[in-house]
Amino acid sequence: MPVIADPALGIRRRTTLGPSGDVAALARALHRAGYDDEGLGHISVRQPDGTLLVNPLEVGWDELLPADVMRIALDGTIVDGRWTVTPAIRLHLDVYAARDDVGVVIHNHPRWATVWADVGRIPPIFDQTGAVAGDDVALLAEYDGSVVEAANSNAAVDALGAHSTILLANHGVLVAAPAIQEAHLRAVTLEWRARQAWRVLTLDPAATPLADHVVELVRSEVAAGRRAPLWEMAIARELRAEPRLAGDAQT
Repeated sequence: MPVIADPALGIRRRTTLGPSGDVAALARALHRAGYDDEGLGHISVRQPDGTLLVNPLEVGWDELLPADVMRIALDGTIVDGRWTVTPAIRLHLDVYAARDDVGVVIHNHPRWATVWADVGRIPPIFDQTGAVAGDDVALLAEYDGSVVEAANSNAAVDALGAHSTILLANHGVLVAAPAIQEAHLRAVTLEWRARQAWRVLTLDPAATPLADHVVELVRSEVAAGRRAPLWEMAIARELRAEPRLAGDAQT
């Protein structure tokens, strides 16, 4: 099984739980980080054969197991799995159709970032953690209904453009990334950024955000690999809570 060495701790950490295990661990880790709007929200991960692994409609993010993960085709047809898939998966399919560089899509209504989406504002960056994914956040300023409708899904994809993250007004968040590690990083740091901005501006409405060049410096350091292994830490944390996540891992 792929692992990385952590010299500071003298241990080895998993980098993957297998395809379905990664989806389940991502859902659980994000639920823990504030992506916890009851059973709502959806995750998809593109596979080498062109199919997508997605979470089912009937199972909450905090209880998802590898055996629950569904496989669908890029036209939305179910290929494998015992549950159903949300009709809102249309949004994911439209992102993949528009973006060859995207391998993971996350949509949910996280506690803090959705507050900023509801008022149509992108949260400023006030600290280092909030800057690790850079300032690559777009905003769809109008809410015209569910992304189950083609027009609304297309509007979200158009507003996302080449960005990695978008706040959907009066709705929630969408994160797009090439791989699961980066998707996790972008999602958790966005929620941190949104929470910190609320707290800082409550304490001091005139507080000054980080300068753009500092944000870019932090982002570039992370991109160069000088970061804490957040995804690997998340896997370890979720495995301690639920060992069955390793059910489809390859040794």
